[in-house]
Amino acid sequence: MAKYNVSRVGIVSDSHDAIKMIEKAVEVLNGQDVELVIACGDYISPFTVARYAKLKCKMVGVFGNNDGDKSLLKERFSEVGFEVTEGPLVLEIGGKRAIVMHGYKNVEITRAIVESLAERGLYDIVIYGHTHAVDNRKIRNTLVLNPGEICGYLTGKSTVMVLDLEKLEAKVLEL
Repeated sequence: MAKYNVSRVGIVSDSHDAIKMIEKAVEVLNGQDVELVIACGDYISPFTVARYAKLKCKMVGVFGNNDGDKSLLKERFSEVGFEVTEGPLVLEIGGKRAIVMHGYKNVEITRAIVESLAERGLYDIVIYGHTHAVDNRKIRNTLVLNPGEICGYLTGKSTVMVLDLEKLEAKVLEL
């Protein structure tokens, strides 16, 4: 399990090749002084990596169901020092145990998995994407987070999150 000694984390998902919005997300997160970015997948094409590479911190994440050439995406992300892998990804951030995933099949199944993970209490934070809908709540003692979508295609809102690990609170930032 990878460990990151950080206190502020950016969370992104579902950029779907929306280059201008990826650039805006990177600009916003760089302005928030995040020390790590966690990505929940659906980057889509390897050409998006050049935009993410402008982050002033490391990015780790998982693939989504719409990501095309995963081997080339992984190679391109690795070239800029970022790690993207098949999910779920378990890591320790700021002393908190987190699990990161994209999603599975449809919205209902994804939410059922997320809620089951949170109910079990094995993780302090459950982070996911796929639904394109913001989720920022606690289930028992577990913080459940979905940053929504960078692309803005389904909801009409382009969003990212910033997680404060000391307070164990996240805020949604509209791009």
